[in-house]
Amino acid sequence: MNLVIVESPAKGKTIKKFLGNDFEVMASFGHVRDLPQKTLGVDVKSNFKPEYVIPPKAKKTIKALKNEMAKVQEVYLATDYDREGEAIAWHITQACGLEKLKSQNSNLKYKRITFHEITKPAIFEAIKHPREINLHLVNAQQARRILDRLVGYKLSPFLWQKVAQGLSAGRVQSVAVRLVVEREREIRDFRPREYWQIEAYLTKDNQEFKAELAEINGQKVTKFEIKDSQEAQKILDDLKNAHYCVLDISVQEKNRYPAPPFTTSTLQQEAVRKFGFSTKKTMKIAQDLYEDGLITYMRTDSVQVSGIALAQARKVIEKDYGLKYSLLSPRFYKTKTRGAQEAHEAIRPTDLSKSVISGDNDQIRLYDLIRKRMLASQAKEAVLDETNLKIAAGKFGFSAVGVKLKFDGFFKITGRNGEEKSFGQVLPELKVNEELNLEKLGKSQHFTEPAARYTEGTLVKELEKRGIGRPSTYAPTLSTIIDRGYVKKDQGKFSPTEIAEIVTDLLVKHFPEIIDYGFTAKMEENLDEIAEGKLSWQKVTEDFYRPFAQNLAQKSKEVSKKEITEEEIDEKCPQCGKNLKIKLGRYGKFLACTGFPECKYTRPYLNGSDPEKTAILEKSSEKCPKCGKEMVLKEGKFGRFLACSGYPACKTTKNVEVLAEVSCPNCGGKLVRKNTRKGKPFWGCNSYPRCKTAFWNEPQEKPCPECGSMVTLNRQFKILKCSKCDWQGKS
Repeated sequence: MNLVIVESPAKGKTIKKFLGNDFEVMASFGHVRDLPQKTLGVDVKSNFKPEYVIPPKAKKTIKALKNEMAKVQEVYLATDYDREGEAIAWHITQACGLEKLKSQNSNLKYKRITFHEITKPAIFEAIKHPREINLHLVNAQQARRILDRLVGYKLSPFLWQKVAQGLSAGRVQSVAVRLVVEREREIRDFRPREYWQIEAYLTKDNQEFKAELAEINGQKVTKFEIKDSQEAQKILDDLKNAHYCVLDISVQEKNRYPAPPFTTSTLQQEAVRKFGFSTKKTMKIAQDLYEDGLITYMRTDSVQVSGIALAQARKVIEKDYGLKYSLLSPRFYKTKTRGAQEAHEAIRPTDLSKSVISGDNDQIRLYDLIRKRMLASQAKEAVLDETNLKIAAGKFGFSAVGVKLKFDGFFKITGRNGEEKSFGQVLPELKVNEELNLEKLGKSQHFTEPAARYTEGTLVKELEKRGIGRPSTYAPTLSTIIDRGYVKKDQGKFSPTEIAEIVTDLLVKHFPEIIDYGFTAKMEENLDEIAEGKLSWQKVTEDFYRPFAQNLAQKSKEVSKKEITEEEIDEKCPQCGKNLKIKLGRYGKFLACTGFPECKYTRPYLNGSDPEKTAILEKSSEKCPKCGKEMVLKEGKFGRFLACSGYPACKTTKNVEVLAEVSCPNCGGKLVRKNTRKGKPFWGCNSYPRCKTAFWNEPQEKPCPECGSMVTLNRQFKILKCSKCDWQGKS
């Protein structure tokens, strides 16, 4: 009898189907040993020796595994195909005392087996070629775990002492938070810059196309050359009587190539973009697909694909799409990620001929995404003709670009919108010196826009680009910074909380290496070198920890909590008459009495605005239903509301309907401010669902000067926009 040990029962169930009665398959249910929860668990004076313990939930599992090991001759450690899996295999041997069991049973042997897909051929091939546990991989995982423990257990108490209880710091998580904080500050500091474009809408044989102003008197028109509406209108006036003639035509054949098969990060990015999945959800679905034997291992940074899979991809493409879409020889991709494990494979289906799977809707969608990406990577490239026109109009020159699809190639598999943006306009057949008919001229106002807030997908992409983290760490890192209240998500985009900015500033100032992008990336490279046997994990840990501990001891003495967390204000406590001060807690600022602990008076101070001191916008004729006092209109974090004038003795509040300055343009009803289910504000007609008129920005009374339609105001950037045409202006 032989025993195969895997991490999860689902994985074990799939493997058991392939093995006969000579094999028993059992699950470890993940890690069977770890560092203790309530103590450091690392002896920094004894070469960073870890103190591993068996968690209570794993003790029953270890007992069952040991009982089974006493009955078998061969133990196959079939944990996952990465450093984490290698470490789990090693911990099983230590927790179960396999070496001691071997001494008691000379027939007992244990081996490590790995496979990147759960298929019958892969399982039997792994059993035929077992190996020893790779201690270099184990040491790399140990080093990561110990480094993260040292940072977390040493730096987090510093934050408790100097900022607020309950905060945490992490070697990778704090860097991820810093990215979000710095992006938010870029957005805040951004000042939009105005520019204008001139367009000519031309026709030939009743086919219209758009050309953009490119030259004046032979000089190229730069992006910001036309600064305002007056300059734009002057150019339009000069163009009204111009004759438009084709000056030059150039046609260039261009190829569009498909993207490589998925890695962990690119799968997470695409699942966010297409389905709105969180990285955590994506990995959970991918794990289920892997354990069901439907896809290869889902934690990988390699784009390599096995020869067997490449051959099958060609057969499936020829059968399902035709010979003309098939490549004569496979297309190979080069992995660009730093420290990528080239021996691993990209994420792909284990059987590309399987186009339909059973499962829930999310599993079906993710599988289909993975399958199409893999097939497309081995399909012929798309071929397009790109036509560039130069058009003369007196002293002005226009340009137009048109794209015509000659051969759809891999788009046959992914669809036109699968991986590429729309190609653009198609131009009519034209000749040099041919005259064109002018249909209309237009001017359009534009403003530069700030960098977008990070989504889960773009944050993973940025971490990967900087060499921070590895496939196994992206999802848990993002989950951590959300769960611990450092970032919040609105419409899928990250913004930092107030406490995140304070902690980031503190760490940047006093622990620059911990939160430095280059230092964190270098540490990842060191971990890779440990895995390759080139560095000692103790040496890497020593080089990091000694200066870190010295700096921590120094900063613990130097940094004053009051400087960070307290601010005096000129206001007395309504309960005892002592001064109030602004204090910082885990969830942000609040007002507290300086007479604490004798006086425990506090009240919120959210986003820098004190609800009690919030300016009264106007009085209301409405009376408080609880105490009878007058209600007043205020504006807080979530918009306007009615509040009792007797606050804080009476804390009654009531939502208020905020009306726009103008009526609904479609039915004449009232436009009121509302919120989507996810909390995003918008303006909609109160006659909904009879009238579905809605605007993201605030409707304005002044109509569009170009077409007379409704104008809306983006208050963040103080930009007016027409709801129908391209007109924009400053408020």
